[in-house]
Amino acid sequence: MGSFSHVITLHGLIPSTRCSYGYSHSNPRLQTLKFTRVANKVGIFAQLKSQNSTPKSQDIDFSDPDWKTIYKEDFEARFRLPHVTDIFPDAAPMHSTFGLKMRTPRTRDFPGNYPSCKEWHGYINDNDRVLLKTIYYSSPTSAGAECIDPGCNWVEQWVHRAGPREKIYFKPEEVKAAIVTCGGLCPGLNDVIRQIVITLEIYGVTNIVGIPFGYRGFSDEELTEVLLSRKVVQNIHLSGGSLLGVSRGGPGVNEIVDSLEERGINMLFVLGGNGTHAGANAIHNECCKRRLKVSVIGVPKTIDNDILLMDKTFGFDTAVEEAQRAINSAYIEAHSAYHGIGIVKLMGRSSGFIAMHAALASGQIDICLIPEIAFNLHGPHGVLSHLKYLIETKGSAVVCVAEGAGQDLLQKTNATDASGNTILGDIGVYIQQETKKYFKDIGVHADVKYIDPTYMIRACRANASDGIFCTVLGQNAVHGAFAGFSGITVGTCNTHYAYFPIPEVISHPRLVDHNSRMWHRCLTSTGQPDFI
Repeated sequence: MGSFSHVITLHGLIPSTRCSYGYSHSNPRLQTLKFTRVANKVGIFAQLKSQNSTPKSQDIDFSDPDWKTIYKEDFEARFRLPHVTDIFPDAAPMHSTFGLKMRTPRTRDFPGNYPSCKEWHGYINDNDRVLLKTIYYSSPTSAGAECIDPGCNWVEQWVHRAGPREKIYFKPEEVKAAIVTCGGLCPGLNDVIRQIVITLEIYGVTNIVGIPFGYRGFSDEELTEVLLSRKVVQNIHLSGGSLLGVSRGGPGVNEIVDSLEERGINMLFVLGGNGTHAGANAIHNECCKRRLKVSVIGVPKTIDNDILLMDKTFGFDTAVEEAQRAINSAYIEAHSAYHGIGIVKLMGRSSGFIAMHAALASGQIDICLIPEIAFNLHGPHGVLSHLKYLIETKGSAVVCVAEGAGQDLLQKTNATDASGNTILGDIGVYIQQETKKYFKDIGVHADVKYIDPTYMIRACRANASDGIFCTVLGQNAVHGAFAGFSGITVGTCNTHYAYFPIPEVISHPRLVDHNSRMWHRCLTSTGQPDFI
């Protein structure tokens, strides 16, 4: 393969998320961002991750009395869900084959004789919306304030409610659905796979396959499709990991879409994080460009909980719960030793949500360090000085550090993994070594123990909370596909399930706000000072 150019839309760059090639470039408010790739084994996904796609806010004249109307119109355009009728305006809908009275999976003899459940009132109206923000901040100085304008005026922002629609745009007997899991492991992957398969069968789909080992499965000839059915997936949620396997990186977009065409796949469910979703959006755009009736639906999978606009991502609750085991072990080790210090490193490349929530949940953490908050290790106001204070006053201490914290203290290698993620230095080991050295230099005994439970947590099966969450995400992913949407992802917004255009959630990682009430609660719990 030679080099090629691919157009992908990113947050804030294209207000609407219809296929980017279909836009008029004469409109100054509609722009595209172009990426050029030289074909290689990694594909475009690493390159997408490396771009600085932090959104630039729309230039708004707040002195204009109609600025709120302008903002709302722009917001509605950006959050409009791409639909098959954008490319096939004459696509005729049919009544849904999903209903409360039709929960038994369809048999092969039903095509053309669709059952009807027109009296069922369990469908979602296309005009149903979920409020994105629910707090009215009266001042920009309020804790955690998210303001659109300097005066922090209230502006309603609505996103599309998820769920089954009364009209569908795919005939179940004509559907070949594929599921792919990308990136690293995360609790709940099997739960989502299972529920996607079960819901597809209830709609009447009988041709369901899994793509093995992430996007790699589209191009590696040694990897074959995994046939999926309710019988195959019935008990997979009782184990951690992914039935389909995972991997990072993959082939280029053209190669993936070529594979979709060759295999006859017209529904693709993609489970992964920011980079995987960037790939899914690129696949969606390429399918639009080729005028292929393919629905590409994302399900956010990131244990770090770093997807924008959503309450949380699946696997996060399980990760916080499992982190308690490591923290408790570190606490017991530290509390049982003379001048004991326990250090626990948790997941969180860019976002410290796991460390923050684990610290709050355990009540055993004295110092919580996250990527979003800079800190000094040495000096009168550094972490080590505070550890000395804790040893003198309490006799022991427990430190919780996210893997992406304090990277400015470590030597950079500039190396990246197959997904384009920078390979981080081991901040946990560094703090352990520096702590031992510090106390040795000042002549104070310290018994330092270090625990890294990362892979134990990733491989866990989902807990009850995540199990329910994954079940509903899987169901809503299928509902979205049959409703004719594509280039979207599903998540919770203020406890309600909603659909989001992929570009709106992948522009950059969601971060812990240092002025948020949750971080303030964490500081109140640990009692730690600022380490600057």
